[in-house]
Amino acid sequence: MIGLGFVYLVAGVTFVIFAGQSLLARRWANGAFQSLIALSFMAGDRLGDVGNGALVLALVAIAATGRMRRGEGTPAPMDRGARVFVPALVIPAVALLGTLAFKQFPALVDPKQATLVALAAGTLIALALGLYLMRARPAAAFAAGRGLIDEIGWAAMMPQMLASLGAVFALAGVGEVVGGLMGQVIPTGSVIGAVVAYALGMAVFTMIMGNAFAAFPVMAAAIGVPLLVRGAGGDPAIVAAVGMLAGFCGTLMTPMAANFNLVPAVLLELKDRYGVIRAQIPTALPLLLFNILLLYWMIA
Repeated sequence: MIGLGFVYLVAGVTFVIFAGQSLLARRWANGAFQSLIALSFMAGDRLGDVGNGALVLALVAIAATGRMRRGEGTPAPMDRGARVFVPALVIPAVALLGTLAFKQFPALVDPKQATLVALAAGTLIALALGLYLMRARPAAAFAAGRGLIDEIGWAAMMPQMLASLGAVFALAGVGEVVGGLMGQVIPTGSVIGAVVAYALGMAVFTMIMGNAFAAFPVMAAAIGVPLLVRGAGGDPAIVAAVGMLAGFCGTLMTPMAANFNLVPAVLLELKDRYGVIRAQIPTALPLLLFNILLLYWMIA
């Protein structure tokens, strides 16, 4: 059965190639960093908790040396007109169609991982199509990808790190502690109070932790499940989905989401390091208010 192993293999092979290119270019720190990422994808389940912890510390140590070099840049591809957008559109199309199709063949693809498998397949198809349309060699595509990863640097690993931090917080019982504190503030039986606390909590925790996936386990354990699902009878799918949307509003307003908000400013060479965040706040706040009203309307 095809599942997450396929996705991890694709990601691992990609970083193996990145690492090889970096080492050939004598970019030792970059190559070591990318090699460890490849190892985590391809053998993380066999390293165990201690092994993966040591791997993470090694990644942090390499990044802390400051010896990771930014991308060298790659030659701009020849203009091929509107065809350059075709591979980018293929990825979401294959992800959508593949998700629907794979769920009909549970013996072939793990239904729980159908979307991720379809996304990985769509990426591979888009890569092949892009090489054909651009008349480029595979090495050129991987060199361009490595250049982008080099530009992003250590921040490329922030989503995984922060999501893991959320799981650690949940296991440590942070959600229960936050829930106890919120229970003293939210009036008993107040649905609107629970909704506001949940949505604002998702946004604030996301701003602190840099990732809504890290904030969700904490806020779901504190408010989402006990007060909105069990207490108010809300649909778990709705509570989870709108809560994540509220968290994403926090993503738009925090430098902790460095790969979304700080890296683009660097790549675009903006004078204001926080220019992306300043431009997103006027959108994020109304969206957060809308999510609060939407969740209340769908529960009350």
